[in-house]
Amino acid sequence: MLDGIGGVNDFLWGGPFLVLLMGTHLFFTVRLRFPQKNIFRAIKMSVTPERNGDKKNLSVFATLATTLAATLGTGNIVGISTAVALGGPGAVFWCWLTGILGMATAYSECFLSMSYRIKGADGIFRGGPMYVWENGLHNKVMGKVYAFLTLVTAFGIGCTTQSNSMAQTTTLSFGISPHIVGFLAAVVAGLVIIGGVKSIGKFCVSIVPGLGILYMLACIVLLWLFRDALVPAIILILEQALLPRAAIGGAVGASLMAAARYGIVRGLFTNEAGIGTTAIAAAASDTRDPVRQAYVSMTAVFWDTVVMCLLSGLVIVANMIKNPVSILAVNEAGLTDAAFMSLPLFGNAFLTVCLIAFAITTLIGWSYMGERAAEYLTGAWGIPFYKIGYIVLIYVGAVIPLDVVWQCADLINAMMIPPSIAALFLLHKKIVI
Repeated sequence: MLDGIGGVNDFLWGGPFLVLLMGTHLFFTVRLRFPQKNIFRAIKMSVTPERNGDKKNLSVFATLATTLAATLGTGNIVGISTAVALGGPGAVFWCWLTGILGMATAYSECFLSMSYRIKGADGIFRGGPMYVWENGLHNKVMGKVYAFLTLVTAFGIGCTTQSNSMAQTTTLSFGISPHIVGFLAAVVAGLVIIGGVKSIGKFCVSIVPGLGILYMLACIVLLWLFRDALVPAIILILEQALLPRAAIGGAVGASLMAAARYGIVRGLFTNEAGIGTTAIAAAASDTRDPVRQAYVSMTAVFWDTVVMCLLSGLVIVANMIKNPVSILAVNEAGLTDAAFMSLPLFGNAFLTVCLIAFAITTLIGWSYMGERAAEYLTGAWGIPFYKIGYIVLIYVGAVIPLDVVWQCADLINAMMIPPSIAALFLLHKKIVI
């Protein structure tokens, strides 16, 4: 079964979906006349409070923090490492380009989500591609299909794979049993999840910005330490992206197709532009202006991929040039670890703590996406059962091998793209900037 699912993933991600994603990003970039040029205006919007008296929904900054909580995670650290290991240094360029162009797609998804969201009896807004399909395209069946795929992905990528990564990292670094890690993670995340949307938003606002800044500062320190190799690293990334060849004595090298594939796929998994899930968080905003919220949500892709993945990638490639011996014995996910060994004062311990913290925030951020999908499918009565199942699976994910789950999660992610992108194209004339 694992080989069969892997074969399907290899086919889908080996060409068709890469073209579909990049084509979508390019279409909306041109259609909206390059909304990326307004990124600094969008950043200003994200930190400017809007006083509208709405205390039940999230501020625009809280929606951004919740989105980043779901998207910032092991993908920024482990994901970019595996992209370089499998696709060569050129994968960093393709990942970065996916972020640049993907901002337009993220803008479009969130604009439509705001336009077709609903307000529940409790005063809380609900939205996302499922509501776009129902209210914008009058097709509730497709809405339910998308909600089901979102629910499965929440249990997979958002929950079990994150707790498993956290348990493996903690066990290797500190020798703590995965059972203990899984139990503690379930308790910590569960206390926030049970509190509902405001609790999740408050937690994310408190943790995510500081965590992201600490990680970026650590990368900047490493780039200073590797400053002699920084320009050669940039040149190597560009050369490998366009004219791939063996790199670092043949230790890491790949074809153009491999560089593009792994860079684009890791970019998608990191920022989720094209999958549509970030639009679910955007719809919980207290602002009434779809343009404002779409711009704010667009900045999540900027911070997540254009900035953080690029910093991680530069650190990895610069370390490969500066300390080539350090990468010879590491596995696909270990290139970031090898680079952080050069960080003064417990570099690997710092990276481990970052991985654990990012995994916790991803668990909490994704719990909200899954909750909205569960509510769409079952109504309010299904939410308590979803929360209990999600919290239990945090523990389960920490103590079981997840090869099959990872492959299934990749396949489900692929299946989420067609309904999300189809809604964008069918309603593209409704999107304004």
